[in-house]
Amino acid sequence: MKRIAGTDEAWESRELGADPAHAKVAGAEHATALEESLGLQSISIRLPRQLIETYKLIASHHGIGYQPLMRDILQRFVPEGMREIVAEQNLKAEQAGARIEELRKAA
Repeated sequence: MKRIAGTDEAWESRELGADPAHAKVAGAEHATALEESLGLQSISIRLPRQLIETYKLIASHHGIGYQPLMRDILQRFVPEGMREIVAEQNLKAEQAGARIEELRKAA
């Protein structure tokens, strides 16, 4: 039996870790534990094929998968979206406060 040194190169070249005889599908409890530890939740979403292909092209250019790229883009969008909501709510509160003050002065 041939022995392979446990190097990064052996893993990257798939000399190690690619033999189906030593692989098995993780059970549901392992998948759940992994998702819980990573704080991830699986969802389904329908997207135009061309959009997915474009994501794949961009992700490939950056050396990552397209799903991590999608997560990154969504994570970058969320803070700005939340700032917009907070700003709008603050404006509404200011307007309500001004209207209340007007009514007090008129009374």
